Amino acid sequence: MDNLIAVSAAILYILAIATIIPGLVHQTGIRAKTVLVSAILALVFHAWSLADLILSGSGQNLSILNVASLISFIISVVMSGAMLKTRLWFILPVVYSFSALNLLAATLLPSSYITHFENDPKLLIHISLALFSYSTLTIGALYALQLAWLDNRLKAKKALAINPNVPPLMLIERQLFKIILIGNLLLTATLLTGFTFVHDMFAQGKAHKAILSFIAWIIYSVLIWGHYQKGWRGKKVTWFAIAGATLLTIAYFGSRFVREIILN
Repeated sequence: MDNLIAVSAAILYILAIATIIPGLVHQTGIRAKTVLVSAILALVFHAWSLADLILSGSGQNLSILNVASLISFIISVVMSGAMLKTRLWFILPVVYSFSALNLLAATLLPSSYITHFENDPKLLIHISLALFSYSTLTIGALYALQLAWLDNRLKAKKALAINPNVPPLMLIERQLFKIILIGNLLLTATLLTGFTFVHDMFAQGKAHKAILSFIAWIIYSVLIWGHYQKGWRGKKVTWFAIAGATLLTIAYFGSRFVREIILN
């Protein structure tokens, strides 16, 4: 039954992708209602599957694949909601593809990393902030990639103005910095709660998470300062956003990937 739910979610994600891509390729109208209905159903099945994966049995199973699937779910929810206001068609196929792949991997390659939040609610606060900060800043990296693509197409004098599926460049840039600002505030709260609530934050095997996360925080803070004080735009913004997201990915998943996937 669990496999059927996950496969159903993956199929619905693929249906949404299959509805978007022809419109992007042929610069025709995209059936937004079909995409939205497919995405909502996919998210419902995804949430159902995640509940079984994480909450079944004693404690909460926060294996690396379950966490990756949870983060994909959060990003998909946010991006699907944003689809109602802005033309994010270029990003959505990437987001939905990762959601489908991460959910299938978590379902078909089960692993275990049991946590008991009922015994430590402060840890739940810290981890929740970490999940939302990472998800938000990953969305920021996706926006930065779209911004770079649009900028490159405009400089190459491609006819983007007539494509109804491409958002305005300045709109993407404004949204990008709002997202990075929110994500960095969440990352700040994550670091503060980590220092306050996680007593073994610098223990062997965990110190790299705090160090890399702090470096990422510096990168994002410098990026925000550079944009609002120095007017940074273009490739510099893209590289900063991707560098920060890469460091957080290594911090959150690096050692656990080695322990749970390679060594297990």
